[in-house]
Amino acid sequence: MKMQFKKLAVRSGIFIVTAISLAACGNPFKNKGNRTTDGNTPTEEIAKVEAPAETSDISFKGGDGKTVTLSSLKGKVVFINFWATWCPPCIREMPSINELKQSFKGNDNIVFLMVDVDDRMEKSSAFMQENNYDLPVYVPASNIPSDYLGGAIPTTVILDKSGDMIVRMEGGRDYRDPEITKALNELVESNR
Repeated sequence: MKMQFKKLAVRSGIFIVTAISLAACGNPFKNKGNRTTDGNTPTEEIAKVEAPAETSDISFKGGDGKTVTLSSLKGKVVFINFWATWCPPCIREMPSINELKQSFKGNDNIVFLMVDVDDRMEKSSAFMQENNYDLPVYVPASNIPSDYLGGAIPTTVILDKSGDMIVRMEGGRDYRDPEITKALNELVESNR
């Protein structure tokens, strides 16, 4: 009898841990009806989406204490990744984001913003340093509209030089994909 109870307890514990792990990267700010892509959508199927009117009001605070607004970044391609240190898919995609950023090293026409949704600058900066990532950490300094961060993390948003949202992708990816690099290069080289 004791053995059956132990087996039941172990199975229940495994089920609970698995359920928590699967739900861990959900976002409490869920919003139905967002146009997003998941990790299985081919790049060429990603449709351009319009940026919300409040884009110019969106701001992020960097590790240096300075605030950057999206409106101040017009004229540059902006790669925003919403993540958290406790999110396994976020952690898995970090090396490929770092490689992607490195491929644009020295190019002032693209900006990478790694936004810690937990607002834990010290912890996320330490994570970047421990892993030797050259990725600038920010925390939200304003309300983030659901058009940007809706149902889950990681979520990546890419803005063109005009500040228009080109794509919003939910879920982890491998950013070493040549199609992603090609699309970003086209945006960086465009006059718009």
